[in-house]
Amino acid sequence: MTKPFDFLETINTSKKNLIDEDPGVEKDYKPFLMNRGLSYFQDTIMYANQMNVCHGLDPKLQYNFLISTIRPRKRFSKWFKKVEDNDVEAVKEYYGYSNRRAIQAMSILSSNEIKIIKNSLEKGG
Repeated sequence: MTKPFDFLETINTSKKNLIDEDPGVEKDYKPFLMNRGLSYFQDTIMYANQMNVCHGLDPKLQYNFLISTIRPRKRFSKWFKKVEDNDVEAVKEYYGYSNRRAIQAMSILSSNEIKIIKNSLEKGG
């Protein structure tokens, strides 16, 4: 089984076409992950966007396009992950709001009001 980061490595550095070597690994190629991995860099973001526009293309065609057009270079970045915000979670629970509504409510609530909300939600035991 080929990992998504193996495909990214071949696109960025080695230029060894994994799908041509073993056609069975084509099912392991995830275009969304490739586009996300390439979107962190100035020199590859436009290629990733083009593949987002042409999302209906066969994964093999997308991979061949990326591997043949992107210049080889060492590229590494940490992937952004969603950070849990305890204040937003407290506002969601207190008012029964959705994520979007809770974030909007955070803009008008003071830090003192948020403390009061958190204190009211504390469960003793």
